[in-house]
Amino acid sequence: MKISRRKFVQAGAAATAVALAGCDKIPEFLAAAFRQKPTCDGPFHAPSSDAIDAISHALNRLTFGACPHDYARVSRLAPEPQEAAAAFIEEQLAPEKIEDAYCAKLVRRFETLAQPFGEMFEFQEKLLLSELQRSTLLRACVSERQLYEVMVQFWTDHFNIDPSKGDCKWLKTSDDRDVIRRHALGKFPELLRASALSPAMLWYLDGRVNRKSNDEEKPNENYARELLELHTLGVHGGYTNQDVVEVARCLTGWTVRGTRQSRFQIGKVEFKPNRHDFGRKVVLGVEIPAGGGAEDLDRVLEIVQLHPQTAKYIATKLCRRFIDDDPPPSAVEVVAGAFLQSSGDIRETLRALFATHEFQNTRGNRFKRPFHFVVSALRAVDAETTADLNQIDFLVRMGHAPFNYPTPDGYPEEAAPWLGTLLWRWNFAVALTEGRVEGAKFDFDALKGKFGGDETLMAHFLGRKPTEEETEAYRESGNGLALLLASPAFQKF
Repeated sequence: MKISRRKFVQAGAAATAVALAGCDKIPEFLAAAFRQKPTCDGPFHAPSSDAIDAISHALNRLTFGACPHDYARVSRLAPEPQEAAAAFIEEQLAPEKIEDAYCAKLVRRFETLAQPFGEMFEFQEKLLLSELQRSTLLRACVSERQLYEVMVQFWTDHFNIDPSKGDCKWLKTSDDRDVIRRHALGKFPELLRASALSPAMLWYLDGRVNRKSNDEEKPNENYARELLELHTLGVHGGYTNQDVVEVARCLTGWTVRGTRQSRFQIGKVEFKPNRHDFGRKVVLGVEIPAGGGAEDLDRVLEIVQLHPQTAKYIATKLCRRFIDDDPPPSAVEVVAGAFLQSSGDIRETLRALFATHEFQNTRGNRFKRPFHFVVSALRAVDAETTADLNQIDFLVRMGHAPFNYPTPDGYPEEAAPWLGTLLWRWNFAVALTEGRVEGAKFDFDALKGKFGGDETLMAHFLGRKPTEEETEAYRESGNGLALLLASPAFQKF
Protein backbone atom coordinates (compact mmCIF):
# COMPACT_ATOMS: atom_id res chain seq x y z
CA MET A 1 0.00 0.00 0.00
CA LYS A 2 1.45 3.37 -1.04
CA ILE A 3 1.15 6.11 1.61
CA SER A 4 1.78 9.75 0.78
CA ARG A 5 3.98 11.97 2.94
CA ARG A 6 0.87 13.68 4.25
CA LYS A 7 -0.69 10.38 5.28
CA PHE A 8 2.62 9.28 6.80
CA VAL A 9 2.60 12.34 9.05
CA GLN A 10 -1.07 11.70 9.84
CA ALA A 11 -0.26 8.10 10.67
CA GLY A 12 2.46 9.17 13.09
CA ALA A 13 0.08 11.50 14.83
CA ALA A 14 -2.60 8.81 14.83
CA ALA A 15 -0.22 6.29 16.39
CA THR A 16 0.48 8.73 19.23
CA ALA A 17 -3.24 9.33 19.66
CA VAL A 18 -3.90 5.60 19.73
CA ALA A 19 -1.46 5.16 22.60
CA LEU A 20 -3.44 7.73 24.54
CA ALA A 21 -6.99 7.13 23.37
CA GLY A 22 -7.34 3.43 22.50
CA CYS A 23 -7.44 1.23 19.41
CA ASP A 24 -10.90 2.27 18.33
CA LYS A 25 -9.43 5.57 17.14
CA ILE A 26 -7.13 4.07 14.47
CA PRO A 27 -7.82 5.59 11.05
CA GLU A 28 -9.09 3.18 8.40
CA PHE A 29 -6.05 3.52 6.10
CA LEU A 30 -3.72 2.72 9.03
CA ALA A 31 -5.86 -0.04 10.56
CA ALA A 32 -5.92 -1.85 7.21
CA ALA A 33 -2.19 -2.44 7.40
CA PHE A 34 -2.58 -4.45 10.63
CA ARG A 35 -5.53 -6.63 9.73
CA GLN A 36 -4.83 -10.36 10.03
CA LYS A 37 -6.54 -13.37 8.52
CA PRO A 38 -9.76 -14.13 10.41
CA THR A 39 -9.14 -17.08 12.73
CA CYS A 40 -11.43 -20.10 12.82
CA ASP A 41 -10.40 -22.31 15.71
CA GLY A 42 -12.97 -25.02 15.18
CA PRO A 43 -14.19 -27.54 15.77
CA PHE A 44 -15.35 -27.51 12.18
CA HIS A 45 -18.62 -29.09 11.10
CA ALA A 46 -19.34 -30.88 7.85
CA PRO A 47 -22.43 -32.14 6.02
CA SER A 48 -23.92 -35.23 7.64
CA SER A 49 -26.34 -36.37 4.95
CA ASP A 50 -25.75 -38.97 2.24
CA ALA A 51 -26.60 -36.48 -0.52
CA ILE A 52 -25.64 -32.85 -1.08
CA ASP A 53 -27.93 -30.76 1.11
CA ALA A 54 -29.16 -27.21 0.49
CA ILE A 55 -26.28 -25.58 2.36
CA SER A 56 -23.57 -27.49 0.51
CA HIS A 57 -25.37 -26.80 -2.76
CA ALA A 58 -25.47 -23.06 -2.12
CA LEU A 59 -21.79 -23.06 -1.14
CA ASN A 60 -20.93 -25.05 -4.26
CA ARG A 61 -22.75 -22.81 -6.70
CA LEU A 62 -22.31 -19.32 -5.24
CA THR A 63 -18.64 -19.65 -4.26
CA PHE A 64 -15.38 -20.99 -5.63
CA GLY A 65 -15.55 -23.75 -3.01
CA ALA A 66 -16.27 -24.09 0.69
CA CYS A 67 -13.65 -23.20 3.29
CA PRO A 68 -13.52 -25.46 6.39
CA HIS A 69 -15.58 -23.07 8.52
CA ASP A 70 -18.20 -22.19 5.88
CA TYR A 71 -20.67 -25.02 6.43
CA ALA A 72 -20.97 -24.35 10.15
CA ARG A 73 -21.23 -20.59 9.65
CA VAL A 74 -24.02 -20.87 7.08
CA SER A 75 -25.81 -23.47 9.23
CA ARG A 76 -26.10 -20.89 11.99
CA LEU A 77 -28.01 -18.48 9.76
CA ALA A 78 -31.30 -20.39 10.19
CA PRO A 79 -32.67 -23.53 11.90
CA GLU A 80 -33.27 -25.51 8.70
CA PRO A 81 -30.77 -26.10 5.86
CA GLN A 82 -33.12 -24.70 3.20
CA GLU A 83 -33.66 -21.52 5.20
CA ALA A 84 -29.96 -21.20 5.99
CA ALA A 85 -29.09 -21.57 2.30
CA ALA A 86 -31.64 -18.88 1.41
CA ALA A 87 -30.15 -16.55 4.01
CA PHE A 88 -26.67 -17.18 2.61
CA ILE A 89 -27.88 -16.36 -0.89
CA GLU A 90 -29.31 -13.04 0.30
CA GLU A 91 -26.08 -12.30 2.13
CA GLN A 92 -24.04 -12.88 -1.01
CA LEU A 93 -26.36 -10.76 -3.14
CA ALA A 94 -25.35 -7.75 -1.00
CA PRO A 95 -21.53 -7.91 -1.09
CA GLU A 96 -21.17 -4.28 -0.05
CA LYS A 97 -22.44 -5.30 3.40
CA ILE A 98 -19.91 -8.14 3.81
CA GLU A 99 -16.74 -7.36 5.76
CA ASP A 100 -13.80 -8.15 3.49
CA ALA A 101 -10.93 -6.14 4.97
CA TYR A 102 -8.44 -9.00 5.00
CA CYS A 103 -8.85 -9.57 1.27
CA ALA A 104 -8.54 -5.84 0.63
CA LYS A 105 -5.32 -5.78 2.64
CA LEU A 106 -3.77 -8.61 0.63
CA VAL A 107 -4.76 -7.11 -2.70
CA ARG A 108 -3.07 -3.81 -1.84
CA ARG A 109 0.30 -5.41 -2.52
CA PHE A 110 -0.54 -5.19 -6.22
CA GLU A 111 0.07 -1.49 -6.65
CA THR A 112 -0.83 -1.31 -10.35
CA LEU A 113 -4.50 -2.13 -9.65
CA ALA A 114 -5.22 1.20 -7.97
CA GLN A 115 -3.16 3.44 -10.22
CA PRO A 116 -4.85 6.34 -11.99
CA PHE A 117 -5.75 5.43 -15.54
CA GLY A 118 -3.12 7.63 -17.16
CA GLU A 119 -0.30 6.13 -15.10
CA MET A 120 -0.84 2.57 -16.32
CA PHE A 121 1.45 3.28 -19.25
CA GLU A 122 4.36 3.84 -16.85
CA PHE A 123 4.43 0.13 -15.97
CA GLN A 124 5.79 -2.81 -17.93
CA GLU A 125 3.00 -4.82 -19.51
CA LYS A 126 4.27 -8.07 -17.97
CA LEU A 127 3.92 -6.62 -14.49
CA LEU A 128 0.41 -5.37 -15.22
CA LEU A 129 -0.70 -8.79 -16.45
CA SER A 130 0.90 -10.74 -13.61
CA GLU A 131 -0.62 -8.48 -10.95
CA LEU A 132 -4.01 -8.67 -12.63
CA GLN A 133 -3.82 -12.47 -12.78
CA ARG A 134 -2.48 -12.91 -9.25
CA SER A 135 -4.98 -10.50 -7.69
CA THR A 136 -7.84 -12.30 -9.46
CA LEU A 137 -6.68 -15.65 -8.09
CA LEU A 138 -6.12 -14.19 -4.62
CA ARG A 139 -9.54 -12.56 -4.47
CA ALA A 140 -11.22 -15.80 -5.52
CA CYS A 141 -9.33 -17.64 -2.77
CA VAL A 142 -9.80 -15.31 0.19
CA SER A 143 -12.67 -12.90 -0.45
CA GLU A 144 -15.80 -13.30 1.63
CA ARG A 145 -17.73 -11.76 -1.27
CA GLN A 146 -17.69 -15.00 -3.21
CA LEU A 147 -20.74 -14.56 -5.45
CA TYR A 148 -19.39 -11.17 -6.47
CA GLU A 149 -16.09 -12.79 -7.52
CA VAL A 150 -17.98 -15.52 -9.40
CA MET A 151 -19.90 -12.86 -11.31
CA VAL A 152 -16.72 -10.88 -12.01
CA GLN A 153 -15.39 -13.99 -13.74
CA PHE A 154 -18.70 -14.49 -15.56
CA TRP A 155 -18.71 -10.98 -17.01
CA THR A 156 -14.97 -11.09 -17.73
CA ASP A 157 -15.68 -14.04 -20.03
CA HIS A 158 -18.80 -12.42 -21.46
CA PHE A 159 -16.91 -9.23 -22.37
CA ASN A 160 -13.61 -10.98 -22.98
CA ILE A 161 -10.56 -8.88 -23.90
CA ASP A 162 -7.18 -10.35 -24.76
CA PRO A 163 -4.57 -8.08 -23.11
CA SER A 164 -1.89 -9.09 -25.60
CA LYS A 165 -3.41 -6.94 -28.35
CA GLY A 166 -1.90 -3.49 -28.80
CA ASP A 167 -2.60 -0.99 -26.02
CA CYS A 168 -4.83 -3.52 -24.25
CA LYS A 169 -1.60 -4.45 -22.45
CA TRP A 170 -2.00 -1.27 -20.41
CA LEU A 171 -5.76 -0.75 -20.67
CA LYS A 172 -7.17 -4.06 -19.41
CA THR A 173 -6.34 -3.39 -15.76
CA SER A 174 -8.61 -0.33 -15.69
CA ASP A 175 -11.27 -2.22 -17.69
CA ASP A 176 -11.31 -4.90 -15.01
CA ARG A 177 -11.61 -2.29 -12.25
CA ASP A 178 -13.85 0.34 -13.83
CA VAL A 179 -16.09 -1.79 -16.05
CA ILE A 180 -16.34 -5.39 -14.87
CA ARG A 181 -15.86 -5.02 -11.12
CA ARG A 182 -17.81 -1.79 -10.84
CA HIS A 183 -20.91 -3.24 -12.52
CA ALA A 184 -20.68 -7.01 -11.82
CA LEU A 185 -23.82 -6.99 -9.66
CA GLY A 186 -25.32 -3.78 -10.95
CA LYS A 187 -27.45 -3.01 -14.00
CA PHE A 188 -26.73 -4.72 -17.30
CA PRO A 189 -27.42 -1.58 -19.41
CA GLU A 190 -24.82 0.33 -17.40
CA LEU A 191 -22.34 -2.53 -17.71
CA LEU A 192 -22.94 -2.75 -21.46
CA ARG A 193 -22.40 0.96 -22.02
CA ALA A 194 -19.27 1.01 -19.87
CA SER A 195 -17.90 -1.86 -21.93
CA ALA A 196 -18.81 -0.20 -25.23
CA LEU A 197 -16.80 2.88 -24.27
CA SER A 198 -14.01 1.04 -22.49
CA PRO A 199 -10.64 2.05 -23.95
CA ALA A 200 -9.58 -1.60 -23.82
CA MET A 201 -12.67 -2.76 -25.73
CA LEU A 202 -12.28 0.01 -28.32
CA TRP A 203 -8.76 -1.28 -28.89
CA TYR A 204 -9.51 -5.00 -28.78
CA LEU A 205 -12.44 -5.05 -31.21
CA ASP A 206 -11.15 -2.22 -33.39
CA GLY A 207 -13.81 0.32 -32.48
CA ARG A 208 -11.06 2.93 -32.45
CA VAL A 209 -10.65 2.60 -36.25
CA ASN A 210 -14.37 2.43 -37.06
CA ARG A 211 -14.89 5.52 -39.16
CA LYS A 212 -16.53 6.82 -42.32
CA SER A 213 -14.72 9.96 -43.33
CA ASN A 214 -15.93 9.84 -46.95
CA ASP A 215 -18.42 8.03 -49.17
CA GLU A 216 -15.90 5.38 -50.20
CA GLU A 217 -14.76 4.40 -46.70
CA LYS A 218 -16.50 1.39 -45.14
CA PRO A 219 -17.00 1.15 -41.36
CA ASN A 220 -15.15 -1.48 -39.36
CA GLU A 221 -17.74 -4.06 -38.28
CA ASN A 222 -15.75 -6.03 -35.68
CA TYR A 223 -17.26 -4.54 -32.52
CA ALA A 224 -20.74 -4.21 -34.04
CA ARG A 225 -20.78 -7.93 -34.83
CA GLU A 226 -19.60 -8.97 -31.36
CA LEU A 227 -21.96 -6.51 -29.68
CA LEU A 228 -24.88 -8.35 -31.27
CA GLU A 229 -23.50 -11.90 -31.32
CA LEU A 230 -21.67 -12.13 -27.97
CA HIS A 231 -22.70 -9.22 -25.75
CA THR A 232 -26.46 -8.93 -26.29
CA LEU A 233 -28.71 -10.87 -28.70
CA GLY A 234 -26.63 -14.02 -29.13
CA VAL A 235 -25.65 -15.83 -32.30
CA HIS A 236 -29.25 -16.85 -33.00
CA GLY A 237 -30.72 -13.54 -31.86
CA GLY A 238 -32.58 -12.72 -35.06
CA TYR A 239 -30.34 -9.98 -36.41
CA THR A 240 -29.11 -9.87 -40.01
CA ASN A 241 -25.82 -8.92 -41.61
CA GLN A 242 -27.43 -5.64 -42.59
CA ASP A 243 -28.11 -4.97 -38.89
CA VAL A 244 -24.38 -5.46 -38.24
CA VAL A 245 -23.59 -2.92 -40.96
CA GLU A 246 -26.10 -0.43 -39.57
CA VAL A 247 -24.80 -0.79 -36.00
CA ALA A 248 -21.24 -0.28 -37.27
CA ARG A 249 -22.39 2.93 -38.98
CA CYS A 250 -23.96 4.13 -35.73
CA LEU A 251 -20.70 3.59 -33.86
CA THR A 252 -18.41 5.38 -36.30
CA GLY A 253 -16.32 8.20 -34.89
CA TRP A 254 -15.52 6.76 -31.46
CA THR A 255 -11.79 6.34 -30.90
CA VAL A 256 -9.13 6.13 -28.18
CA ARG A 257 -5.77 7.82 -28.11
CA GLY A 258 -3.02 5.26 -28.66
CA THR A 259 0.63 5.11 -27.66
CA ARG A 260 1.72 5.56 -31.27
CA GLN A 261 -0.48 8.59 -31.92
CA SER A 262 -0.11 10.83 -28.90
CA ARG A 263 2.15 11.58 -25.96
CA PHE A 264 -0.67 13.19 -24.03
CA GLN A 265 -3.84 11.72 -22.52
CA ILE A 266 -3.05 8.26 -23.88
CA GLY A 267 -6.08 6.01 -23.55
CA LYS A 268 -8.60 8.86 -23.60
CA VAL A 269 -11.87 7.98 -25.35
CA GLU A 270 -13.08 10.61 -27.80
CA PHE A 271 -15.82 11.11 -30.38
CA LYS A 272 -14.63 12.56 -33.68
CA PRO A 273 -17.61 14.04 -35.60
CA ASN A 274 -15.65 14.19 -38.86
CA ARG A 275 -15.35 10.39 -38.76
CA HIS A 276 -19.02 9.69 -38.08
CA ASP A 277 -21.70 8.58 -40.50
CA PHE A 278 -24.53 11.04 -39.89
CA GLY A 279 -26.93 9.33 -42.25
CA ARG A 280 -30.20 7.56 -41.41
CA LYS A 281 -29.88 4.00 -40.06
CA VAL A 282 -32.30 1.16 -39.28
CA VAL A 283 -31.34 -1.35 -36.57
CA LEU A 284 -33.60 -4.37 -35.95
CA GLY A 285 -36.42 -2.50 -37.64
CA VAL A 286 -36.01 0.63 -35.51
CA GLU A 287 -35.17 3.85 -37.33
CA ILE A 288 -32.32 5.99 -36.05
CA PRO A 289 -32.77 9.43 -37.68
CA ALA A 290 -30.02 11.20 -39.54
CA GLY A 291 -27.87 13.75 -37.72
CA GLY A 292 -27.58 11.88 -34.41
CA GLY A 293 -23.82 12.00 -33.97
CA ALA A 294 -22.46 10.59 -30.70
CA GLU A 295 -26.02 9.88 -29.52
CA ASP A 296 -26.28 7.07 -32.09
CA LEU A 297 -24.32 4.88 -29.68
CA ASP A 298 -26.99 5.25 -27.00
CA ARG A 299 -29.77 4.66 -29.52
CA VAL A 300 -28.20 1.34 -30.49
CA LEU A 301 -27.72 0.30 -26.87
CA GLU A 302 -31.33 1.21 -26.04
CA ILE A 303 -32.50 -1.10 -28.82
CA VAL A 304 -30.43 -4.14 -27.79
CA GLN A 305 -29.74 -3.91 -24.04
CA LEU A 306 -33.24 -4.98 -22.92
CA HIS A 307 -34.32 -6.76 -26.09
CA PRO A 308 -36.18 -10.07 -25.41
CA GLN A 309 -33.43 -11.96 -27.26
CA THR A 310 -30.81 -10.33 -25.04
CA ALA A 311 -32.76 -11.39 -21.97
CA LYS A 312 -32.96 -14.96 -23.26
CA TYR A 313 -29.27 -15.04 -24.16
CA ILE A 314 -28.06 -13.68 -20.79
CA ALA A 315 -30.50 -15.95 -18.94
CA THR A 316 -29.25 -18.98 -20.85
CA LYS A 317 -25.64 -18.20 -19.96
CA LEU A 318 -26.49 -17.63 -16.30
CA CYS A 319 -28.46 -20.86 -16.11
CA ARG A 320 -25.56 -22.69 -17.73
CA ARG A 321 -23.21 -21.36 -15.07
CA PHE A 322 -25.45 -21.98 -12.08
CA ILE A 323 -27.63 -24.95 -13.11
CA ASP A 324 -26.49 -27.16 -15.98
CA ASP A 325 -24.43 -27.28 -19.18
CA ASP A 326 -27.74 -27.79 -20.98
CA PRO A 327 -29.82 -25.01 -19.37
CA PRO A 328 -33.44 -26.02 -18.61
CA PRO A 329 -35.81 -23.97 -20.83
CA SER A 330 -38.24 -23.48 -17.96
CA ALA A 331 -35.55 -21.86 -15.80
CA VAL A 332 -34.28 -19.77 -18.71
CA GLU A 333 -37.79 -18.41 -19.23
CA VAL A 334 -38.13 -17.40 -15.57
CA VAL A 335 -34.70 -15.77 -15.45
CA ALA A 336 -35.22 -13.93 -18.75
CA GLY A 337 -38.53 -12.62 -17.41
CA ALA A 338 -36.85 -11.33 -14.26
CA PHE A 339 -34.14 -9.67 -16.37
CA LEU A 340 -36.73 -7.77 -18.40
CA GLN A 341 -39.02 -6.95 -15.48
CA SER A 342 -36.10 -5.50 -13.48
CA SER A 343 -34.70 -3.57 -16.47
CA GLY A 344 -31.56 -5.67 -16.45
CA ASP A 345 -30.89 -5.62 -12.70
CA ILE A 346 -28.29 -8.36 -12.27
CA ARG A 347 -29.05 -9.00 -8.58
CA GLU A 348 -32.76 -9.38 -9.19
CA THR A 349 -32.07 -11.65 -12.14
CA LEU A 350 -29.85 -13.87 -9.98
CA ARG A 351 -32.37 -13.83 -7.15
CA ALA A 352 -34.98 -15.21 -9.54
CA LEU A 353 -32.55 -17.85 -10.80
CA PHE A 354 -31.69 -19.06 -7.29
CA ALA A 355 -35.40 -19.36 -6.47
CA THR A 356 -36.12 -21.72 -9.36
CA HIS A 357 -36.90 -25.36 -8.74
CA GLU A 358 -34.23 -26.27 -11.29
CA PHE A 359 -31.48 -24.47 -9.38
CA GLN A 360 -32.50 -25.80 -5.99
CA ASN A 361 -32.76 -29.41 -7.09
CA THR A 362 -29.96 -29.84 -9.65
CA ARG A 363 -26.94 -30.63 -7.49
CA GLY A 364 -23.41 -31.87 -7.94
CA ASN A 365 -23.68 -32.11 -11.74
CA ARG A 366 -21.44 -29.27 -12.99
CA PHE A 367 -17.77 -29.92 -13.84
CA LYS A 368 -15.36 -27.38 -12.40
CA ARG A 369 -13.28 -25.41 -14.84
CA PRO A 370 -9.54 -25.45 -13.99
CA PHE A 371 -9.56 -22.04 -12.25
CA HIS A 372 -12.51 -23.15 -10.13
CA PHE A 373 -10.80 -26.46 -9.32
CA VAL A 374 -7.51 -24.87 -8.24
CA VAL A 375 -9.23 -22.21 -6.11
CA SER A 376 -11.62 -24.72 -4.52
CA ALA A 377 -8.66 -26.93 -3.57
CA LEU A 378 -6.84 -24.02 -1.93
CA ARG A 379 -10.01 -22.97 -0.11
CA ALA A 380 -10.87 -26.50 0.99
CA VAL A 381 -7.53 -27.02 2.77
CA ASP A 382 -7.65 -23.45 4.18
CA ALA A 383 -4.34 -22.61 2.54
CA GLU A 384 -2.60 -19.32 3.17
CA THR A 385 -1.80 -18.27 -0.36
CA THR A 386 0.09 -15.47 -2.03
CA ALA A 387 -1.30 -16.38 -5.47
CA ASP A 388 2.25 -17.05 -6.58
CA LEU A 389 3.13 -17.16 -10.27
CA ASN A 390 3.73 -20.88 -9.77
CA GLN A 391 -0.01 -21.24 -9.20
CA ILE A 392 -0.73 -19.19 -12.31
CA ASP A 393 1.60 -21.53 -14.19
CA PHE A 394 -0.58 -24.50 -13.24
CA LEU A 395 -3.55 -22.64 -14.73
CA VAL A 396 -1.58 -21.83 -17.87
CA ARG A 397 -0.85 -25.53 -18.32
CA MET A 398 -4.54 -26.32 -17.86
CA GLY A 399 -5.46 -23.65 -20.41
CA HIS A 400 -7.40 -21.47 -17.97
CA ALA A 401 -5.14 -18.68 -16.75
CA PRO A 402 -7.06 -15.44 -16.15
CA PHE A 403 -6.96 -12.92 -19.02
CA ASN A 404 -5.28 -15.35 -21.38
CA TYR A 405 -8.06 -16.24 -23.84
CA PRO A 406 -7.43 -14.96 -27.37
CA THR A 407 -10.93 -14.69 -28.87
CA PRO A 408 -13.91 -12.47 -27.91
CA ASP A 409 -16.18 -15.34 -26.81
CA GLY A 410 -14.23 -15.95 -23.58
CA TYR A 411 -13.43 -19.22 -21.84
CA PRO A 412 -16.09 -21.91 -22.42
CA GLU A 413 -18.37 -22.79 -19.52
CA GLU A 414 -19.30 -26.32 -20.60
CA ALA A 415 -17.44 -29.38 -19.32
CA ALA A 416 -16.34 -30.90 -22.63
CA PRO A 417 -13.44 -28.52 -23.42
CA TRP A 418 -11.94 -29.11 -19.97
CA LEU A 419 -11.97 -32.92 -19.76
CA GLY A 420 -8.43 -33.04 -21.12
CA THR A 421 -7.09 -31.27 -18.00
CA LEU A 422 -7.59 -34.22 -15.62
CA LEU A 423 -3.91 -35.22 -15.52
CA TRP A 424 -2.84 -31.70 -14.64
CA ARG A 425 -5.50 -31.56 -11.94
CA TRP A 426 -4.05 -34.70 -10.41
CA ASN A 427 -0.56 -33.19 -10.64
CA PHE A 428 -1.76 -30.07 -8.83
CA ALA A 429 -3.52 -32.11 -6.15
CA VAL A 430 -0.37 -34.13 -5.44
CA ALA A 431 1.88 -31.06 -5.52
CA LEU A 432 -0.41 -29.18 -3.12
CA THR A 433 -0.59 -32.03 -0.61
CA GLU A 434 3.19 -32.52 -0.75
CA GLY A 435 3.92 -28.84 -0.18
CA ARG A 436 5.28 -28.23 -3.68
CA VAL A 437 2.91 -25.44 -4.69
CA GLU A 438 4.84 -22.25 -4.03
CA GLY A 439 3.00 -19.64 -2.02
CA ALA A 440 0.42 -22.05 -0.57
CA LYS A 441 0.79 -23.30 3.01
CA PHE A 442 -1.57 -25.32 5.18
CA ASP A 443 -1.46 -27.72 8.12
CA PHE A 444 -3.26 -30.94 7.19
CA ASP A 445 -2.97 -32.56 10.63
CA ALA A 446 -4.41 -29.48 12.30
CA LEU A 447 -7.19 -29.38 9.71
CA LYS A 448 -8.10 -33.02 10.32
CA GLY A 449 -7.99 -32.47 14.07
CA LYS A 450 -10.45 -29.61 13.88
CA PHE A 451 -12.84 -31.80 11.90
CA GLY A 452 -12.48 -34.57 14.46
CA GLY A 453 -11.38 -37.33 12.10
CA ASP A 454 -11.18 -38.66 8.58
CA GLU A 455 -14.87 -39.21 7.88
CA THR A 456 -15.92 -35.69 8.81
CA LEU A 457 -12.96 -34.29 6.90
CA MET A 458 -14.00 -36.24 3.81
CA ALA A 459 -17.55 -34.94 4.13
CA HIS A 460 -16.17 -31.40 4.01
CA PHE A 461 -14.39 -32.06 0.72
CA LEU A 462 -17.24 -34.02 -0.86
CA GLY A 463 -20.15 -31.91 0.36
CA ARG A 464 -21.81 -35.03 1.78
CA LYS A 465 -20.96 -38.17 3.75
CA PRO A 466 -18.43 -40.37 1.92
CA THR A 467 -19.51 -43.73 0.57
CA GLU A 468 -17.88 -46.92 1.82
CA GLU A 469 -15.90 -47.17 -1.42
CA GLU A 470 -14.64 -43.59 -1.08
CA THR A 471 -13.65 -44.16 2.55
CA GLU A 472 -11.77 -47.34 1.69
CA ALA A 473 -9.94 -45.70 -1.22
CA TYR A 474 -9.00 -42.72 0.97
CA ARG A 475 -7.46 -44.94 3.65
CA GLU A 476 -5.62 -47.24 1.27
CA SER A 477 -4.30 -44.67 -1.21
CA GLY A 478 -1.24 -43.53 0.70
CA ASN A 479 -2.22 -39.91 -0.03
CA GLY A 480 -5.86 -39.65 0.90
CA LEU A 481 -5.96 -35.87 0.63
CA ALA A 482 -4.68 -35.85 -2.96
CA LEU A 483 -7.19 -38.58 -3.80
CA LEU A 484 -9.99 -36.45 -2.34
CA LEU A 485 -8.98 -33.41 -4.39
CA ALA A 486 -8.77 -35.47 -7.58
CA SER A 487 -11.94 -37.46 -6.90
CA PRO A 488 -14.94 -37.20 -9.26
CA ALA A 489 -17.07 -35.73 -6.46
CA PHE A 490 -14.63 -32.90 -5.76
CA GLN A 491 -14.27 -32.18 -9.46
CA LYS A 492 -17.95 -31.31 -9.58
CA PHE A 493 -20.01 -28.64 -7.87
